[in-house]
Amino acid sequence: MALRHLTLTIALSAATCFFDVDPAQAEFKVCNQTLNLYNLAIGVETAGEFHTEGWWTVSANACVTLIKGTLNSRFVYVFATNIYGDDALSGEWDMCIDSRKFYILRIKGEAWNCWPRGYQQVKFKEVDTGKSASWTIFIREVQH
Repeated sequence: MALRHLTLTIALSAATCFFDVDPAQAEFKVCNQTLNLYNLAIGVETAGEFHTEGWWTVSANACVTLIKGTLNSRFVYVFATNIYGDDALSGEWDMCIDSRKFYILRIKGEAWNCWPRGYQQVKFKEVDTGKSASWTIFIREVQH
């Protein structure tokens, strides 16, 4: 009997490519197409300063908006973890998170230095939105 392994993959899609988007509809969101609940954090540059922020919860087969309004940054960084500490996204960018609701500003010109500041360092997934006004990420379970 063959064993089935479930792994999570991420599928990216631009909600808008060639058309103007109504600012009320522009957003960056994550849709969870699994049976698991995930806690989400983002990293983004706003007004020349880079920060991480969390937590949002996205339940099974639901979506959550992480950024409302037109995206002002081409790159958004996402971290997704379930209650067992499993990361849903394979990321390469070290950034800081906290166990409770957080907003962590990166000190300009310095590395994140999470541990000395009392935070946990984790790997965030870089999402290239291609300068689209809206973007959606899908977390999916895939059987191998």
